[in-house]
Amino acid sequence: MNKDLLSILDLSATDLEVLISEAVNLKMLRKAGRPHEFLKGKALAMVFEKASTRTRISFETGMFELGGHALFLNPNDLQIGRGEEIRDTARVMSRYVAGIMIRAYHHELIEEFARCSEVPVINGLSDREHPCQIIADLMTIREHFGTLSGLKVAWIGDGNNVCNSLVLASALAGYELTVASPHRFQPRADVVDRARAAGGEVTLIRNPGDAVTDADVVVTDTWVSMGEEGEKAERLKAFSGYSVTGALMRRADPGAIFLHCLPAHRGQEVADEVIEGPQSLVFDEAENRLHAQKALLVKLLGREIREE
Repeated sequence: MNKDLLSILDLSATDLEVLISEAVNLKMLRKAGRPHEFLKGKALAMVFEKASTRTRISFETGMFELGGHALFLNPNDLQIGRGEEIRDTARVMSRYVAGIMIRAYHHELIEEFARCSEVPVINGLSDREHPCQIIADLMTIREHFGTLSGLKVAWIGDGNNVCNSLVLASALAGYELTVASPHRFQPRADVVDRARAAGGEVTLIRNPGDAVTDADVVVTDTWVSMGEEGEKAERLKAFSGYSVTGALMRRADPGAIFLHCLPAHRGQEVADEVIEGPQSLVFDEAENRLHAQKALLVKLLGREIREE
């Protein structure tokens, strides 16, 4: 496994399988009330350019339960908020902590941190990808179906950062992915090309009904992400007809599940009856952010423990 996790394709298929298995084991240890302080005495720096609920709580709680400590860092409270160069901040920060997690507006910032850091850097979200979310999503899917390979997954709506990571992960996990989006809001062409070159089976279409037909998993996300508020009216108009409703879910396989990374805007990208319905695993998915994050932290920050 690479030193850093900037993209889901920094993992191999084996890495992904091991991470999910370890996340399931850590989940069982937590539910059994058994201590698992594999990162005792270690600190994680968490840099948040963008607001967060699940990312902050899962990483901070995860480090606490693993016996370590997490530092919440707002760029406005750091010298980078006053113009210090990223390379200088990364060099200094990596001498204090065992790892750095960054939730940023621009992927290039995370890449520069990783180039200059001596410790692992984790992409907690960027405009290009959200690999941590996808690890938790795939964990949730595997818990339900017992496998990832051969499943039919449908993404409905904006081809955003979460969608990009889901596209790329198809090359690792072996599911068939169909993305239904308006043409302007399809996932990045270079991302789709990269996934296909790595063996992923990805289909881009416009019609959400066709995408969900016989699907095992239906996934969506907000139509207006942070930083896109100025495009809200345009986006709401473009995505009209892309809401995951009860009628749309009935076109999926009867045993299909519904996922959404949250926060959800009920009545826009998803109907209340779907997110609150029996096929929804949204809150299991949200919980699994904690377990998936912990597995990733142990793998990256506790490498020497596993090698002894």
